Amino acid sequence: MSNTVREKMHVTAKPKERALLVGGDVYNNREAWHIDDSLDELALLADTAGLEVVGTVSQKLDHPNPKTYIGPGKVREVADLRSETPYDVVIFDEELSPSQARNLEEAIKVKVIDRTTLILDIFAQHARTREGSLQVELAQYDYLLPRLRRAWTHLERQSGGGGGGSGVGVGLRGPGETQLESDQRIIGKRIALLKEQLADVHRHRELYRQNRQESGLPIISVVGYTNAGKSTLLNRLAQADVLAADMLFATLDPTTRKVALPGGRAVLMTDTVGFIQRLPTALVAAFRATLEEIAEADVLLHVLDLTHPNVEEQFKTVMDTLSELKVQDKPILTVFNKIDKIDVPSDTEIVRMITELGLPIDRWVAISAQQNIGIDRLQAAIEQMLMERMVKFEVMIPYKANELVALWHERGMIESEEFGEEGTTLKGAVPRQFAHRYEQYRLK
Repeated sequence: MSNTVREKMHVTAKPKERALLVGGDVYNNREAWHIDDSLDELALLADTAGLEVVGTVSQKLDHPNPKTYIGPGKVREVADLRSETPYDVVIFDEELSPSQARNLEEAIKVKVIDRTTLILDIFAQHARTREGSLQVELAQYDYLLPRLRRAWTHLERQSGGGGGGSGVGVGLRGPGETQLESDQRIIGKRIALLKEQLADVHRHRELYRQNRQESGLPIISVVGYTNAGKSTLLNRLAQADVLAADMLFATLDPTTRKVALPGGRAVLMTDTVGFIQRLPTALVAAFRATLEEIAEADVLLHVLDLTHPNVEEQFKTVMDTLSELKVQDKPILTVFNKIDKIDVPSDTEIVRMITELGLPIDRWVAISAQQNIGIDRLQAAIEQMLMERMVKFEVMIPYKANELVALWHERGMIESEEFGEEGTTLKGAVPRQFAHRYEQYRLK
């Protein structure tokens, strides 16, 4: 390409917004996450949202300032930074109250958002299905409604008349309705409509769940912190093509695939939305129907990036979320992923790492989903856990009831099979929902 042509070319890509990150290290209030680690994660969230992080600011606090979260001196410091490090938006690593956000914008003279707003924006970008889009929109409106007063500059303008002034149509004179009240009413109607549409989606999902339960196929839910490798694992096991990218919340909508285990057993495996510390309450509420997929599972695969510097904190975040969903007592197989990044990925080394971290792990398997390491052991562990949740039988099924033999082959696990003069003798296990159909043929 000639220099003349280059000179005539213009950059058309929209420049990234520049973000300054702000965190408050509140005494005895940050749980296990260190302020630097939390801001590092906020930077990843900002990058996922398409922002360019130009700096970070933090302050130790005995308690948040009710007016501006951080202290007035730190607010001035943040405002002064703009002259030497230009930025377009300030992102706080905590959820701000409407008044705090308004006061900060007035003091700093730029857009101010919080962690929750950022996550909602990422979810809005990554929702692909109608259900996901509805859920995100509902969460955004629920979060926006109490913050309307700072969202617009015209909110207190009267949309009706003002006394007996001229230029006002007949029937419109009087106190009228403020723009704020009008916007609140419009958004309230939109929220009601979204809830109706989600209820309809929820009914369809319930029918889908009932069909799955009647099929007798075991359900495996893949859970874990965002970017732990859940989608990569599902792709490996199901030979699927679920988006798997090195970013937070690369996939949002739940994906279910049929997976054949080495023993011939078929299972349904669902990849759910990744968890994150302080997942916004509005999102948890809006995604309740989606997260209920986890409650239907026979076994949970908790995928954990063993090489992540905050693996202990991520483990606790996931377990706390499972507890909030009241599914923490389900059988859980912890899947330590990305062991290809460990210098000596032996069982002894992994046990040492688990012990040092103090993780309360019952059953675990170490794998690399990307490099196809340990997948056979994972599959065997899944089969063993499913076997423990089935009913063991030894039966002799007459040939006239041969459909039960076919059902056992399709849904059960077979240890031995013999063909006799009167029928087929089977030994193994079947799902609990089918057990009653074999009782009359049980061998004493």
